[in-house]
Amino acid sequence: MTGSQGAPDVLTFGRSGVDIYPLTTGVGLEDVETFGKFLGGSPTNVAVAAARLGHSAATITGVGDDPFGRFVRREMVRLGVSDAHVVTSTELKTPITLCEIFPPDHFPLYFYREPSAPDLQVRPQDLPLDAVRGAAIMWFTVTGLSEEPSRAAHLAALAARARREHTVLDLDYRPMFWDSAAEAGAQVRDVLPGVTLAVGNREECEVAVGESDPDRAADALLEAGVEIAVVKQGPRGTLAKTREERVEVPATPTQVVNGLGAGDAFGGALCHGLLSGWSLGRTLAAASAAGAIVAARLECSTAMPTEAEVLEVLDRGAHPQDVERRPLWV
Repeated sequence: MTGSQGAPDVLTFGRSGVDIYPLTTGVGLEDVETFGKFLGGSPTNVAVAAARLGHSAATITGVGDDPFGRFVRREMVRLGVSDAHVVTSTELKTPITLCEIFPPDHFPLYFYREPSAPDLQVRPQDLPLDAVRGAAIMWFTVTGLSEEPSRAAHLAALAARARREHTVLDLDYRPMFWDSAAEAGAQVRDVLPGVTLAVGNREECEVAVGESDPDRAADALLEAGVEIAVVKQGPRGTLAKTREERVEVPATPTQVVNGLGAGDAFGGALCHGLLSGWSLGRTLAAASAAGAIVAARLECSTAMPTEAEVLEVLDRGAHPQDVERRPLWV
């Protein structure tokens, strides 16, 4: 499956910026002396992950007219993602994100995006509608619904997309971008009928549909209109449901260095499996493997794996035939 009318295979919409990561782990930022600079923003990283896996990719986003904005565009292109749909703001600065790294499971994030970020100022008239309609996969995130005019642009893109397979919503709930979880949930429920696949962890599912139990959350997403519901369960693995089947794969063991990019790698590999026509079980196993690979590396965007790396992990770990797969009525 490829994009039509010259559109990319994978088109993402949402955050971009610069990740400033400490090169010393296990200490607070007040004690860090050296940092690395990387391309960041979850949907942008998903596009990078898809490009690394061999697909054409582009991102609709915004940057400032500043050195970091130039870095974002240059790094996107270097990593295989088209910057043709990046809007440059003359009023807002390119955002930066800092983190602290306390393996294996504590990675505080500090977003510098005030009073707003250029990616939240993308307007409906900025949209490349031919690319939106033609992309084989269109990937949205919940953050883009948190503020105008980005919300209006997301709604316009979803309307133009007209539920084309695959229209994906990453439930990616970040509390700092919302007044309340209830507000975020209301916005998500409004757009779910226009989505064919929704993916999120248990907490994000609870915000979206009021359910944290994986099976009930997947069922609620299906009832809201999606065709594939993917619920990430952390160490318990990943569950996915359609109206015909239930698929569950175990987590891929890894030595965690920085867990922040794992979800984006998961997303890129999820896109890869869908584009490759793989079974749902094989797709989830590959996504889990990709996430594990990146969790074992310091950075995010530049850490995204190739297909060969993903398949190597699958070959020595969980194989597609090992996943639990059964009809819903069993």
